Amino acid sequence: MSRHARIISTAVMAPVAISAVLWLPSRFLAAAVAAVMMVGLWEWTLLAGLRERLPRAAYLLGNALLMAALAWAARRGLFVLELVSLLGAVWWLVAIAWLTRFDLAARDTPIARAAKLLAGTASVVPAWAALCLTHVDGDHGPRWTLFALALVWVADSGAYLAGSRWGRHKMAPRISPGKSWEGLAGGLVASLLLAVAATPLLHTGWDALPRLLLLTAVTMLVSVAGDLFESLLKRHAGAKDSSDLIPGHGGVLDRIDSLLAALPVFVVAKGWLGL
Repeated sequence: MSRHARIISTAVMAPVAISAVLWLPSRFLAAAVAAVMMVGLWEWTLLAGLRERLPRAAYLLGNALLMAALAWAARRGLFVLELVSLLGAVWWLVAIAWLTRFDLAARDTPIARAAKLLAGTASVVPAWAALCLTHVDGDHGPRWTLFALALVWVADSGAYLAGSRWGRHKMAPRISPGKSWEGLAGGLVASLLLAVAATPLLHTGWDALPRLLLLTAVTMLVSVAGDLFESLLKRHAGAKDSSDLIPGHGGVLDRIDSLLAALPVFVVAKGWLGL
């Protein structure tokens, strides 16, 4: 039943997400994505150890107001979104270091909760800013946005298939026992193949393919940190999923965790590589 529910949920969510990215005006897409991310952030608060509804609602309100302020500031120039995206990319370097210390903030203390809530803001707000920035970037912004999302989706599927068949060497057994180095390699290959197939649609020209492959590889590898970081939160909280909101998938956060890391790195690397 769970597998069938997962397939049905994917069949419903994927066309909606693709249609929204390709055809919604940027301001409406920004609002829709913000709403989805607020749901994921609500789930994050519970994993962080915040259980009372009023503090959780206050935390969400603060993040929503921050997004609204960034949207207002972006009307005067996109520099603010670029800066927030860059800060988000830097945060994921810190998060990767955090992943090497499984017991860091593992105990349910006020300091640990504050650190995890701060991590939630540092993960969600820059990812939203990066998606908005990519979507408004020229005539092909929606295609680039869809490519950023798709490479994470494809990498996840490739990692699952390769890991299920050949996975022997565990990547992070204390955090996510199901992940293997073989799965990581499978996800990387799948995302690189997508980049080759997407080159004509992105209008970069074949001479830019090496840079596109580098962008894809970096984004895909960092996206794993998003998945692992949420898994770390779930291990600390003793939870299997962030919630049971999506049949067969768990919670919203379970669906967007990799994207939270991928999006800011994608937009920063894309700019540095001149794509």
